[in-house]
Amino acid sequence: MEIDMKNNKEFIIFATKLALPIMVQNLISTLVNSADTVMLSYVSQNAMSASSLANQYIFVLYCFFYGLSAGTSVLCAQYWGKGDKNTVERIVGLATRLVIIASCIFFAISFFFPRAVMTLFTNSPETIELGIQYLRILSFSFIFMGFSQIYVSGLRSVGKVVLPSLAYVVSLVVNVFLNATFIFGLFGAPKLGVLGVALGTVVARIVEAIMCITYSTFGSSIKFRIKYLFSKAGILMKDFLKISIPSMGNDVVWGLAASAFAAILGHIGDDMVAANAVAVMVVNIGAIACRGFANATTIVISQELGRDNLEVAKVYSKRMLWLTFAVSMVGCVIMLIIRPFMLSFYADKLSKTAIYYLGVLIIMTTWRLVGEGINTCLICGCFRGGGDSRYGLILDTCFMWGVAVPAMAIAAYVLKLPPIWVYFVMSMDEFGKMPIVFIHYFRFRWMKNITREAQELA
Repeated sequence: MEIDMKNNKEFIIFATKLALPIMVQNLISTLVNSADTVMLSYVSQNAMSASSLANQYIFVLYCFFYGLSAGTSVLCAQYWGKGDKNTVERIVGLATRLVIIASCIFFAISFFFPRAVMTLFTNSPETIELGIQYLRILSFSFIFMGFSQIYVSGLRSVGKVVLPSLAYVVSLVVNVFLNATFIFGLFGAPKLGVLGVALGTVVARIVEAIMCITYSTFGSSIKFRIKYLFSKAGILMKDFLKISIPSMGNDVVWGLAASAFAAILGHIGDDMVAANAVAVMVVNIGAIACRGFANATTIVISQELGRDNLEVAKVYSKRMLWLTFAVSMVGCVIMLIIRPFMLSFYADKLSKTAIYYLGVLIIMTTWRLVGEGINTCLICGCFRGGGDSRYGLILDTCFMWGVAVPAMAIAAYVLKLPPIWVYFVMSMDEFGKMPIVFIHYFRFRWMKNITREAQELA
């Protein structure tokens, strides 16, 4: 067994170097998504609400992609730790095949049945009509978004971080530029409103995918190969699905629960929808650091397990947990610092009621961020890094749909609590499942080397 234990100082530097590019990428990705919300606030409150609610549907697809990315990251990191580059490229091909299938299914639903999708989230006629326009255009971005996410996950898992950072920077610039062009009618372009924002996002995703393909062709040690997109995978497919399907299921279950939360808020009123749209943007900014370290946890743990360093992985998992907790507290402080600026910025764009809701919502999301950071580090970082993605699926299915969603629905529709108290019920979901997560963590049954020898993979 190979042992190469870093001391605390060395490990913090190592983990930060790994997490920092991921944090930058997450920040830029968040800014790309937030650009739609900010730009649409100049069109109307309903346009912003329509974009936010339509993105709840897309968030489910994103969770599906995130689950595939998790499987990709875990297996790629373990095989990279083992020194098997060829299998890493095979895994990227397998994941891309599933991305294409999922993208086609979600495209068909959102392009041909957008009204049915929007009706799930709101009963406001104007918001529904705007959401239909937004969804139909945005559906063309799905396959490009999915491919980029898979390829970037493969690169991250082996420590290649230059291309992901550059791709997201370019995507942000393209998206913001086109949003401004089509919203304000710059350079002689028509003022397209919500259609223009969707079009800008599609172009930005296409640019991302082109950069990934170019990098794979000319500059990367990890390449996307067409032959692995169609080739038989044998037992590797079984291993990939064993991790990815529970990961996908976990993220889809979590994403559907988040969409259910949004749907409940959407039926409370447009003011709460608008306030939540901005609050989500703020919490995503505050969560950049803790999510970066949580993602880095998967890579750190997977590579050590791939080398059969189980005891090292155990020590590193505890260190990553403390680092994630620390940076989540920093994220909370950032959110509270941002709060007065956001209230001032949206003061003339949202109603007084929506502004009041927004001020309270940002405060409530601070403690939810801490819970999310800890649970994500353990469930998505440690457990998945050891190949135990099934536990998160079972836990979130039982807790989110057996406790959290029903509790919020009861608060809204049975007890008819004020909107702020309904949101408070939602904000406690991460802490409810935390004790169960820690029990599983301290048993350490999730630590496994899941790589196979070349003879088996052949």
